[in-house]
Amino acid sequence: MQSSVRHFTEGLAALQAASAAVLRLASVALLLAFPPWAGAQAPAPDAPVRFGILPLGGAFESRSDWDPLLAELSRAIHRPVSVLSVNSYEALEQAIQRDEVDMAFLSGKMALDAVTQRRMKVVAQVVRHDGLPGYRALLLSRKAPPLNTLKNLLDQPDRWRLARGEKQSVSGFIVPQLQLFLPNHIAMETRFQSEIVGTHQTNALAVANSEADVATNNSADFERFRLRFPAEAGRLQVLWESELIPHAQIVVRREYPAELRSRVQAFLTAYGRGKGPRGDAERVVLKSLHDLAGFVAADNSSLQPAARLAYQLAKQNAVTAQWVNDAARQARLQRIESGYAEQVSVLKDVTP
Repeated sequence: MQSSVRHFTEGLAALQAASAAVLRLASVALLLAFPPWAGAQAPAPDAPVRFGILPLGGAFESRSDWDPLLAELSRAIHRPVSVLSVNSYEALEQAIQRDEVDMAFLSGKMALDAVTQRRMKVVAQVVRHDGLPGYRALLLSRKAPPLNTLKNLLDQPDRWRLARGEKQSVSGFIVPQLQLFLPNHIAMETRFQSEIVGTHQTNALAVANSEADVATNNSADFERFRLRFPAEAGRLQVLWESELIPHAQIVVRREYPAELRSRVQAFLTAYGRGKGPRGDAERVVLKSLHDLAGFVAADNSSLQPAARLAYQLAKQNAVTAQWVNDAARQARLQRIESGYAEQVSVLKDVTP
């Protein structure tokens, strides 16, 4: 009897996997025939360009930092530019899904989703003052024992209180999960005593003020944190750092004419490069924007490392998760491979 039930269960799982594969193929065929942006209308020539800002620090702080640059961008493209500054990745992601954002400053997974799912195109990538092609994810803890060594963290994660970024955050969640925790059989969402989800600034403050024991962060934001909160930063140490992560991108809706996207790109790549008082003033603005040195021209292909990271994380999760049977696991892995192939295809579009 048990053998019959087992065979029935496995047969049902295989049938469900096959049905899912057929539905996926049909969905892909429809997507290719009728892409989601095919019927989208180009914005009116005098409509404001709505600029979404990735939440780094507070919403008001981020908006104040970007206002001078966006005012000059408005003059350069001869269109008004309005600002959407939010307190979370999720809020910005939802605004993009509701088509309330035309241009945005995004990193990693959010930029990837905007390009592959929400009719956006990459026009520029940020450059930092250190000249490196990226930044690093960090783990921060207090300097004082006992919860202050990486070995203790990996040996007994259930003793530690975690402060992390949202799941869309590359340095706040994706990279630490992929490069450190999952290889050590630790799932960030379930293995710690408790967790706080917030911005890099609030998470670092939580550890400094003993409200958490370890926090995810990144090298760029922690450098900024040291300048703004020197006393609190003095209580912290870096437990771990990741490989280099590519910098954030500026994305623009596909519906905008190529000529307008080119003007946006030209403005950004020239910003802060000039000589004299105007160039000096622009460089001051860039420094306030998380110590940027400027922007370089970029296209969708710049998101290939982000796609690879998301693919590796999804695959790692699928391999380590518990499944009803191997057929279900293989079906999930096949969907991951297929989805990654679709993303790579979209990212090959490098037209202006």
